[in-house]
Amino acid sequence: MAKNLVIVESPAKAKTIEKFLGKDYTVKSSIGHIRDMPKKGMGIDIENNFKPTYEVTADKKKVVTQLRKDVKAADKIYLATDEDREGEAIAWHLLEALNLPKDTPRIVFHEITKGAITRAITEPRIVDYNLVDAQQARRIIDRLVGFEISPVLWRKISGARSAGRVQSPVVRLVVEREREIIDHTCENTYKVKADLVNDAGELIEVKLSADFNKKDEALAFATALLDAKLSVASIEKKPSKRTPKPPFITSTLQQEASQKLGFSVKQTMTLAQGLYREGAITYMRTDSFTLSETAIEAAGKVIEKEFGRDYHQERRFKTKDASAQEAHEAIRPTDLTKSEIFGLEGQAAKLYTLIYKRTLACQMSDAQLQKTQIKINISNRSENFIANGEILIFPGFLSVYDYLSSDDKLLPNLNKGDALSIANFSARESFSRAKPRYTEASLVKKIEEMGIGRPSTFATMVSTVQDRGYVSKETREGVEREYHKIEIIDGAISESTPVERTGAEKNKLFPTSVAYLLNDFLVKYFSEIVDYQFTAKLESDFDTIATQNVPWQGVVKNFYQPFHQKVEDAADISREETHGMRELGTDPKSGKPVSVRFGRYGAFAQIGHKDDEEKPIFASLRGSLDIETIKLEEALELFNMPRTVGETDDFGIIKANYGRFGPYIQYGKKYVSLKEITPEEVTLDEALILIKAKEKFDAERIIKTFNDSDIQVLNGRFGPYIWNGKKKGKGQKNITIKKVFGDKIPADLTLEECKKAVSGKLKPKAKPKKGKRWLENRLKFKTTAPSLIYAKV
Repeated sequence: MAKNLVIVESPAKAKTIEKFLGKDYTVKSSIGHIRDMPKKGMGIDIENNFKPTYEVTADKKKVVTQLRKDVKAADKIYLATDEDREGEAIAWHLLEALNLPKDTPRIVFHEITKGAITRAITEPRIVDYNLVDAQQARRIIDRLVGFEISPVLWRKISGARSAGRVQSPVVRLVVEREREIIDHTCENTYKVKADLVNDAGELIEVKLSADFNKKDEALAFATALLDAKLSVASIEKKPSKRTPKPPFITSTLQQEASQKLGFSVKQTMTLAQGLYREGAITYMRTDSFTLSETAIEAAGKVIEKEFGRDYHQERRFKTKDASAQEAHEAIRPTDLTKSEIFGLEGQAAKLYTLIYKRTLACQMSDAQLQKTQIKINISNRSENFIANGEILIFPGFLSVYDYLSSDDKLLPNLNKGDALSIANFSARESFSRAKPRYTEASLVKKIEEMGIGRPSTFATMVSTVQDRGYVSKETREGVEREYHKIEIIDGAISESTPVERTGAEKNKLFPTSVAYLLNDFLVKYFSEIVDYQFTAKLESDFDTIATQNVPWQGVVKNFYQPFHQKVEDAADISREETHGMRELGTDPKSGKPVSVRFGRYGAFAQIGHKDDEEKPIFASLRGSLDIETIKLEEALELFNMPRTVGETDDFGIIKANYGRFGPYIQYGKKYVSLKEITPEEVTLDEALILIKAKEKFDAERIIKTFNDSDIQVLNGRFGPYIWNGKKKGKGQKNITIKKVFGDKIPADLTLEECKKAVSGKLKPKAKPKKGKRWLENRLKFKTTAPSLIYAKV
């Protein structure tokens, strides 16, 4: 063991750092957190000022044992966990678990390069207990919320798995956005576009300065345009510029990687973490726009060499968020002379290129443009046609990063008073849109704006609400919709009603049915858990603990006392109150009420009432249907199952239906799952193909059947077994034949023997004791060397 031991978080990082430090240093990894509060029990002594209990987690006991040995063998220890609050907390847990002195050197670096590592070794500090306390306060409050509110949810809301101080406001954002979309009232207008042509035959695309609210207004305008004279009223040219955006921080990297590369938030952070560990980029969890002077100088040299001095402009970006950690850097390449990293391929290479270009661009000159607006007079109307164009005079940072919009157009050379004529004209009916659903990237942007969470938690927050089943990421095809179009063709007005697809969504976030129930429950009974300002205020309190030496216990106490009282009050809430039905209308066939609600196995529709003499009937909600938006007609369609597909002499009546485990075909007492065809669409021929395939499979699987009994002897994945003839969830029992009957031939089993095995009257045969003679026999199969046999014994 070398004299110096450095402990980091990740094994990949350990290997890289050890190369830089040389033979006098050994670098070991804690592989993330090593201690946490126990899984059983809360682990917080509420009566003793919220004192937490920590223990080495089961999966890290071997790691800690080895680290203790390494510590004893080393002369000096360095703690080099990540530079955020969580990393500081891990360093403190290492101090405690390894019995290290409080003044053990703690080193931090925001890039894994030889210079940064050797510099950090020469400038150590000790563990910052303010940062540790801030992380402890966050962890303890999150633990209190989880342990106290989750049992309430389990009793009161079917399908609710947990609530969290940060995850619940995120769910609320998605639910409220969906309700805004549902409540949106669509308004239609007529937007006018035209192609005009000058005497030289050059086309100019124009838009009308105002939209029309009614079809008649658009028609009247088109009619007037047939006799109108068009001329250039004014030409306005003015210089414009575009300024590069700051370098990446965690949230902007996640957003840009989503928009430009199509990466999920989790995928981006995984790739960025890999780049950081390989020493390619600086630390990827940061909220600071700051670049080091070394990086600014290096970027300047690259820009002047590659593009020239005119393209270089030094910039120092300030972070608007007062709580941002300015000691950190923005995300940038560690070596700006490398536009590519040797051996880096695929998605990681794309992400590195994005970071490289953004960093270089932020130190470059503005792009210089000339914007032109041409106003065109219509002789018999008060409106004007408007043409906008943009010419790139000097590309500046656009040479590296970003591109001109596809809407930017070059305009022909026109003069005031020039006459124009119509080449094409259309007035198209357009429909107002609700706010867009969130993508993962836009959700991160929103939670950052609202002060919910911190850079290190953004990806986890967005992933957690999906993992818990409250939010789903979906792609939907949308529906077809007609719209009205008015055109001028060959000097005459023409009307048509083309079809467009609307409502198509790609990788958008939708709330699930249980999310609505959970959110409404929390808003009503635990308002502070989902209150955006309250959550942001807590984040500020954690920042205050970290920077101003404020005791963490006070922050926890101020949160816990009112929260705990609400938990106790929630015990009196009835389950019916949290699962309130939504009435949809009346079933025209039975005259009974139709409603939807959430139950043990998810959302379902119901015809009738539980107090009726005749029991109500139920149908599960399927596909994209949810409690909040389902209509009466859609609910009634659910009850059209099972559907009779057809009837044959061999298999009798064949039906299609939906079940708890998905769609299926039923014939007699047998079932076949439907994978690619829905029960509504499956044809008799398609059903027969599936049935015959199952019959063939069953025939090859069945060893023996018995008259007047459902018991069968079957071939299975792990050998022959006895099946008692019952389905999953209805008392199914499988008995492995070898365990009970040894080497007996399965086909020779009698019904009586099978019944005894199923009932448990025949016990599995005891395995032979593994004594010396057994071990000798086993070893004979492995070696023929007698000396080796007896040595192993």
